[in-house]
Parts: sequence; C-alpha cells; structure tokens
Amino acid sequence: MQKNNTNYPNLKQIEQLVWRMLQETFSVVMKSVLEEMDQQIAEERDKKRYRLKEKRTTTITSLFGDIQLERNYYKDQEKGEYVYLLDRYLEFGGGGGLSPMVEEAALEMAISGPSYRKAADMLETLLGYRVISHETIRQHLLQISTISKERQPVNGSVLFVEVDGLYIKRQRKGKKGKEEKIAAIHQGWEINGKRVSLKNKRHFVYRTNQPFWEAFEDFLIENFEYDPTVHKLVINGDGAGWITACREYFKGRAFFSIDRFHVAREIRSLFRKHPRYRQMQKALASYDGQKLLSELNSAVGTLETEAQEECLAQLIGHLEKYPEALGDYREWLKKHGIETKGMRPMGSAEATMSVFAKRLKNGRSWVDKGVSAMMTGLVAFLDKLSLKTLFGRVESWTEAKEEKKLPRRFVKKMTSTIKQTTRDNLLYLKNKANIPIYKTLKELTGF
Repeated sequence: MQKNNTNYPNLKQIEQLVWRMLQETFSVVMKSVLEEMDQQIAEERDKKRYRLKEKRTTTITSLFGDIQLERNYYKDQEKGEYVYLLDRYLEFGGGGGLSPMVEEAALEMAISGPSYRKAADMLETLLGYRVISHETIRQHLLQISTISKERQPVNGSVLFVEVDGLYIKRQRKGKKGKEEKIAAIHQGWEINGKRVSLKNKRHFVYRTNQPFWEAFEDFLIENFEYDPTVHKLVINGDGAGWITACREYFKGRAFFSIDRFHVAREIRSLFRKHPRYRQMQKALASYDGQKLLSELNSAVGTLETEAQEECLAQLIGHLEKYPEALGDYREWLKKHGIETKGMRPMGSAEATMSVFAKRLKNGRSWVDKGVSAMMTGLVAFLDKLSLKTLFGRVESWTEAKEEKKLPRRFVKKMTSTIKQTTRDNLLYLKNKANIPIYKTLKELTGF
C-alpha cells in the first residue's frame, strides 16, 4: 500500500458521487420514458376526437431532481376542452409541480413527524437538495380528502368504541381553543405473545352539526356492515355530557362503561395515603360499583383539605348518575346471549388520544382549516385509507393487495428505452481507465 500513490476516495465520497450521477440518469430516463409514452398515445388516439395542437414544456420535481419534458396538447372536439392525454393515462392531475412520490413522501413525513418544517428538512437531508418547502407541504395537505373504503364486515355481534375529547389551541390572540371529539372503533382484541392489538380499528372525527351520536351512527352505517337492530355497542369514555348522551341515544342497544383509567387516577390523587385506598382499588378492580360508591361515601369528612372534600363530592355525584357504568360490560353482553370469551377490559381511549396529541398539541396552535386537514391525514395514516391529493393520490397506506401487472408490451418497451438511455450516460466511464473512480464505476456498465 505504501508504494501505491493513488488517492482513493472514501466510501462517503463514492456514495455521494454515485448518488448524484444516478439522480441525473434518473431524470434523463424518466424524460425519455414519458415522452416516448406520449408519442405512443398520440399514434393510438382517436384522431377525429383529439386534435393535436402543439407541444408544451413542463417541469416535474421528482425525488431525483427536476424532469423537463415536452408533451402533446390536444383539443377534445367532442367536449370542446383542451387536454394533455399523457396526464390522463398517468393519473396525474398537475401540469407540472411535484411528482406523486414527492408529494406522498412529504405528506407522510408531515403527518407522522413533528412538523412541516421537519418534513422538508428530512427530504433535503435524504435527497441532497431542497425538493419542497414546508409551506408547500402545508398547502398540499390543506387540499387532501380521503377516498372511502368498501364497507367493512362486522365479524361478531359487538362493536367496541373508545371515545374522548382532545383540546386543541387556536391561533390568533383571544381566539379560544376547541375540543375535537374523536372515537376509535374496533372489533375485539388480537393476542400475539405478550402483544395485544385491536382488530380492524377505525377512527371517527366529529365534523358536522348533527348531535355527536347521531353523526357517529351514520359513520358506522356508511363504513361498516352495521345493523342497528342486530349489533350491540360497548362504549367507553369519561363522564363528559356529550359522551354520556350515548345512554339516551342508543338506550338498550349500547352499554356505557365509565373509563376506569380516569376513575382510578382521581381516586389515587385523593386517597393515595388514605387507609381506605386499598379497599377502593379492590372495589374498582372487581367491577363492584355499589361497593366503590359505599367506600367513597364513607370517606367523606376524612380528607385533609376543603378542596379535596369538594373534589370527592364531585366524584361521588358524577358516579352516582350511572353506577352501572362501573360494572363489567361482559355481564351485560351475556344477558343478551352474546359469547364474551376473549373480550378484555376497555380502556384504550388514552392511547388513541396520545397519537393525535403527539402531532396536534405540544405547544402548537392551529387555524380551523389546518387542524381539520391534519386530522384527515392522521386518520388516513392510521386507518390505511387512500388520499386524494392535489397532484394525484396516496395509496401506500392501503392494505396489501395483489400488485396490478402492467402490459407485457409496455414493460418490454420501457426496459428497452431505459437501457438505451442509460448507455454511455455515466460520463466518468469515458475517462482514463486507470483512475480510481473509473475502476469504482466500471461495474455499473451493465446497468
């Protein structure tokens, strides 16, 4: 090695160089493929209907850089409008701008990450250039809408519902925040070793002027093969009035279970060092609502401060409105002849809210349109729904399905075009054969 005077590049330098060259090659290949496809469309079109007017230049920002291409512009004689037939075949709604993959990557990073700015920075770090600004990502997110799935079958007799509210700050001085009402629906539990997951989980975000539970049941009918005369609901939530209204709306069709996490937290804050605390815990754990209320009433007058006594009075008054909500929903289901094997205690509302809170809270404030768009994106991400976007659609979150096969003729033609375009496109291979970078890239000649 000491006799070798050649200065070899390190791995990072080689990787950066190859990446830049492949970016340039990608743009050339994509331009050739798209323009050749456009020419083929021109030859096969209905020439009586689509009259070729001219070629127009457009620029598409892709994951590998800008792609400039010329595509044919037609007049549709039948409808009297002007169209790019290439865009129709590509299912691409934009006359330039971001490619669908850039748009999809940016939206996914913005939705699952901490901020729009961080999403733009991550793409720049990954690709090596500023592919999109944080404001452009925000504008694209504001335009999204979900594409509905087919109605899901209800595999049993019960749908489980976890419901809670999430307080979100609003922008502008003096503008009050607003509670977003969210429900998570699932069809039971799946156990894999120590891990427990919820089956077929979907999310409902309240967005209408209807009463909450009326809008919620409309959502069930639209998205599930739900029959109000057949299926029962088990609803878990805190004691907020809009949540407990489910008892009146559904009557005997639903069981309202008070969220045990909230009850346990309030009892712990008041009685952690109290001699009756252990008995209260046991009563709550055994779903004995009457015993728990008896223990709480017996503790009246034994707390240290007036503020604690007032909190205890509010808790008792709250629980006395619906003592049956402290009971075990499985006993209620058994009375209706429903098998409860494998059913677990309710209580995933907090986990559901934490997913939304991670992106929407933490000191952030929003305009109404912005928070609505972000929640649409979050629900699509969590429920694997397709999104209609400004320049196309995001389908990477949809459930796995058999990949659609492209026509063999098209694949063969595209392969030929790619080989022909990339041949001699790596300029470094035209340099002297004894330099290190030539040796490094020589293996790419078969690409």
